[in-house]
Amino acid sequence: MSTVTKAADLLTGARRTRSLLDTLPPSARPADKAEATAIQNEVARRIGPVTAWKVGAPGPDAEPSCAPINAATVFFEVSRLPAETFHVIGIEAEVVYRFGRDLPARDKPYSREEILDAVASVHPGFEICDTRFAQYGSQDALSHLADQANHGALIVGPAVADWRSLDPVKEPLTLDIDGERRIDVVGGNSAGDPVRLLQWLADVAAKPFGGLHAGDTVTTGSCTGTIFVKPGSHSVATFRNLGSIQLTVG
Repeated sequence: MSTVTKAADLLTGARRTRSLLDTLPPSARPADKAEATAIQNEVARRIGPVTAWKVGAPGPDAEPSCAPINAATVFFEVSRLPAETFHVIGIEAEVVYRFGRDLPARDKPYSREEILDAVASVHPGFEICDTRFAQYGSQDALSHLADQANHGALIVGPAVADWRSLDPVKEPLTLDIDGERRIDVVGGNSAGDPVRLLQWLADVAAKPFGGLHAGDTVTTGSCTGTIFVKPGSHSVATFRNLGSIQLTVG
């Protein structure tokens, strides 16, 4: 049995039984980024249709990484999710793009304008970070990448009307949790320009799924860092030009 199959069996089983893994055994631990990506792709295929992606990078010139997101963990304009859905609740405020037409897998790289022309709307969003391991952050980076890059849920807020005028790198935003201001920042995304992340996703990472598709939703990395909250906590992210999003997990 291959490393990819062994790891996918364990991670899929952890999801289905809601039993947490202490670690991946050495025979199921990814040796490199390509193997970690193959594991997350295999898990995604097993658990349902892929209708969204998360993508980010540690710096504006760094190679991105990503994870496919299944329809079951994408929520549009909801204000509450049950806390028992999650092992841990790590809140991140993010800029979310939704595509209005297909960007099929191809050899020729997509231009910036081709990417933007395919975008239907831009939204404020929350990603909830979670884990299938007993302790968040306890594993090597490749194991966490294989585990859907710590994805728990994606919550997509209302669309902004004039998204073409939006500059996410210069967009001020705040994050309040239970009435306390936790983040006040401009931009905040370590990856810099999110459009380059969308280009990379279309050119590279989405190819095993046939490219990006009309209706696909892509969240482009945290603008606030990850803030762990308790069940019942109420979070409000307010972007100056992108609007606001609220969520209670409890």
